[in-house]
Amino acid sequence: MRQVGWIAGAAATVLVAAGAITYAVADGDDSGTRAPAADSADAGFARDMAVHHQQAVEMSYIVRDRTKDVEVRRLAYDIAQTQANQRGMLLGWLDLWELPKVSSDAPMTWMGMGDIASGKDGALMPGMATNSEMKRLGTLDGKQAEVFYLQLMTAHHKGGIHMAEGCVAQCTVGVEKRLAQGMVDAQQSEIRLMADMLKERGAKARD
Repeated sequence: MRQVGWIAGAAATVLVAAGAITYAVADGDDSGTRAPAADSADAGFARDMAVHHQQAVEMSYIVRDRTKDVEVRRLAYDIAQTQANQRGMLLGWLDLWELPKVSSDAPMTWMGMGDIASGKDGALMPGMATNSEMKRLGTLDGKQAEVFYLQLMTAHHKGGIHMAEGCVAQCTVGVEKRLAQGMVDAQQSEIRLMADMLKERGAKARD
């Protein structure tokens, strides 16, 4: 529980550090560059991570209703709130840049992974749960739901970290790069926390 509280505080710090969405961001980053193009890494990351985050929010609310474990419920709530807020920021930037929130390009094309990003059974990007896995999560209760959620979210975070690292390397808008780095730091911490939680339940992350 101590660790969950610390993670929540770190996540809140990431959101504060990212700053409010302003019209200055619409015109580019804090170095004064122009707004990014529709096919840029900045726009691609904003679109793809918004989708990635939405599934994390959905998974977290599912498990919150499937277990009474305080630690798991708190972690799920923290993830849902943090990622819902970050998703709003990403979509807000797209609005300010006057760019579409959807693209005809395959997910992660901006990373050079458009030909391999989409997986089977509705998993749009690496780390995302399949439709079948989402349905299964909604049928489990108690410890089984906790373990499956922690396994799914660990994989989800690993995929999210890979994408966020891509933005850190390729994005040009300063506030977006900082948000992406904050995602990397916070989700790496949550992966370590979830590994401990899985161990406590006699399980481990899936390969």
